[in-house]
Amino acid sequence: MQGKFITLEGGEGTGKSTQIKLLSEYLQGKGVEIITTKEPGGTPLGQEIRRLLVTGEQDKLDAVGEALLFFADRHIHLVKKIWPAMEKGQWVLSDRFADSTFAYQCYGYQNKVSKEILDELYKIAVGSFKPDLTIILDIDPKVGIERSLRKAEGEVVKEIRFEGIDISFHERLRQGYLDIAAQEPKRCVVLDANKSIEALHQEIVRIVEERLGL
Repeated sequence: MQGKFITLEGGEGTGKSTQIKLLSEYLQGKGVEIITTKEPGGTPLGQEIRRLLVTGEQDKLDAVGEALLFFADRHIHLVKKIWPAMEKGQWVLSDRFADSTFAYQCYGYQNKVSKEILDELYKIAVGSFKPDLTIILDIDPKVGIERSLRKAEGEVVKEIRFEGIDISFHERLRQGYLDIAAQEPKRCVVLDANKSIEALHQEIVRIVEERLGL
């Protein structure tokens, strides 16, 4: 595949969608053909799965059910959108990918779905494919949740199912992302998200240029 795959990861309210928009505009200015997407919900069928996962009551799905739905969405996403785009030479920027599933379903839920099971699901749904670069936006969970809830106030459909889980879940989630980054330093970079939008954007641009050779 000629294209590149960049993922932005992090807990709630870290500003991933804003930074993907800014990075997309920057890369297009450099002459790179870009598509932006998200998980869950990067395809029409994925939008239906997203509704099940991020809206409604916290207890309507357990960790296993969530993991299965996330990987179903991910496989569809890859086959229908990500891989075809990369084969055309396009760069794909995604708001979340598999690291989110490992952080939320394994760390957040305290191993109610083990890493070994998630590894097997990854092999089935994704194979050996991985992002070229993963940028993890790190923030104090309390600050991130407050940001996320403020943003949701103006939304018709409130995607705040995970924001309603107790703060200890989000603290474990944060640690999960930091552990993932420590385990895969060639792929992952952790950036402090508690700064201005522009300052964070400039850091992301620097990382992309250094790691991917722009």
